[in-house]
Amino acid sequence: MDRTVPKTGSEEIELYMRTYYSLLRSSSTVQVETLVESHMAMDSSLHVQARSAEPDTSALVYASLRLPPCMPEVETVLLGQLERSFFEAGYTDFPQWQRVVAPGRRRRMHYDGDVTLAVFLASRSDIDDLVPILAAYQIEWNKLYRLLQADEIKTFLHDNRRRETPLTDDEAALLAAELRLDAGSLRRLELIWGAVFFDTLYRISQRRKQISLQMLSGSLADYRRATAYWWAELQEQLDNAVDLEQRPVYFVSSNTHSLVNLLTGFARREEEGLLEYIESCGYQQLLMEYREIKKEESISKNLDNFLYYVLKKYLADGNRRTLDMLLADELSIGIHRIASRSGFDIESQVIEVNKLRADWLDSRVAEGITQAQLHQSDAVILNIDYPLGMAAYEILTRVTERVGHLMGVYVLGKAATLNGRVGDVMIPNVVHDEHSKNTYLFDNCFSAHDVASYLTFGTVLDNQKAISALGTFLQNPRYMSVFYHEGYTDIEMEGGPYLSAIYEAFRPQRHPYNEIVNLYGVPFDIGFLHYASDTPMSKGHNLGAGSLSYAGVDPTYATAVSVLRRIFSRDVQRSHQRLQAASGVLPIL
Repeated sequence: MDRTVPKTGSEEIELYMRTYYSLLRSSSTVQVETLVESHMAMDSSLHVQARSAEPDTSALVYASLRLPPCMPEVETVLLGQLERSFFEAGYTDFPQWQRVVAPGRRRRMHYDGDVTLAVFLASRSDIDDLVPILAAYQIEWNKLYRLLQADEIKTFLHDNRRRETPLTDDEAALLAAELRLDAGSLRRLELIWGAVFFDTLYRISQRRKQISLQMLSGSLADYRRATAYWWAELQEQLDNAVDLEQRPVYFVSSNTHSLVNLLTGFARREEEGLLEYIESCGYQQLLMEYREIKKEESISKNLDNFLYYVLKKYLADGNRRTLDMLLADELSIGIHRIASRSGFDIESQVIEVNKLRADWLDSRVAEGITQAQLHQSDAVILNIDYPLGMAAYEILTRVTERVGHLMGVYVLGKAATLNGRVGDVMIPNVVHDEHSKNTYLFDNCFSAHDVASYLTFGTVLDNQKAISALGTFLQNPRYMSVFYHEGYTDIEMEGGPYLSAIYEAFRPQRHPYNEIVNLYGVPFDIGFLHYASDTPMSKGHNLGAGSLSYAGVDPTYATAVSVLRRIFSRDVQRSHQRLQAASGVLPIL
């Protein structure tokens, strides 16, 4: 098979990566400012106006969503893999630092309350993700700084810095003109920064941003050690309730809400309370959507998706009583949530199939499934909150080392599409991995037929070719154009690393490098489902330019339903064969 691996257009990306990796080898701090030139030269598709004096609101919004709210105060970012890395570097008060989170990126971070942020790395992909985000944030901050130096605007921001009320139309027009933004872009910043919008702009007007970085640890051994700690914590918190090393395991990489929503039926039982919530909060658009769904029987299948979306918002608003009720219901049907207490931040869920209730299942999942069939199962579903890049390889490698009976690997998550629209679902059977440079060929257990009947708004595209990129910013139009001409239309970050781990799970050697790798004949299911979250070939259109919002739940649950139906179908067949074998009818397969 002929294979063209992109070279033209990727040299600037490779130079950028070599630059920050060489700088981070230093034992002292390095300035993000030294990366600005190579960052701009990369011509990232997520930062199309990096070189321009005009602000790039989409890039700033994207970066702001993936950094913690304390970022305006932060001057130094420390990178490490284990808690001991920070202790050994002299940060003995580290346990007292505040745990902080970013709305759009799950990553363990701690803030010292002054100017220092500690970030835990799960793999080198965290470096490839975080460094460009910090560079973009600083570039755009400093653009705004230069535009906010007029005395009138500085006085306005000083007088309003503690204000939490929205901009008036006149104020928005004045501020947008000063910042060279259209009104919509300014309003997006106001929405993203929320109550600290004025204070953030005031801080920007006072000084240029100069972030420094220091790598405290970054060895491959420490990445593997951190993953070993993750597995040990998983086993410890299960407290002998489930022995993953002795039970058949279906491994799922998704998120922490879709599977449990489909399995618990909690949102349906709380429909009245969720309706009261959207009414009391004045969510008129959601209220109108709810009434349309209840009125139109033809689209009534969206009600569950709608309730799942509202439940997520409801819980995010801090409704502890409802969360406690949900957790109690989950535990009653064998769903164990395992938080990561130390090291990197990867939440896990261990689901005992034989304790699930058929009458609680989402109707799309429950079709053809009886309580007796569930009770017969000895399998568990191990769902992990999908990791970033090479962390996928580290985690699945650990799982395959410790789990005795791996029944399937199912991966669902966001991706960029070069030939579709936001909300479409892509099903690849070829993945080119930029980490290993391998092109993996495999039999994806899903087809368009498995997903299409559960997808309302988008299109399902199977037999696709995917590219596992190194990072979201580490892509430019020339680079993507090479892949597009080779038929690669699905860009994501985890597929290649997962397939490298799968190769090592059934072959007697480490995965190769820069080869075509045939994974046909793997003795367990392989399933990849990607839903499109942005279209990078549309210039400047990325997740910083918009949001999946409520429409995003449609492909999320269409793919999650397909995964659970596949697992239950396979497990019912396996349980039937196991019971027949136990009765002497036929051998166990």
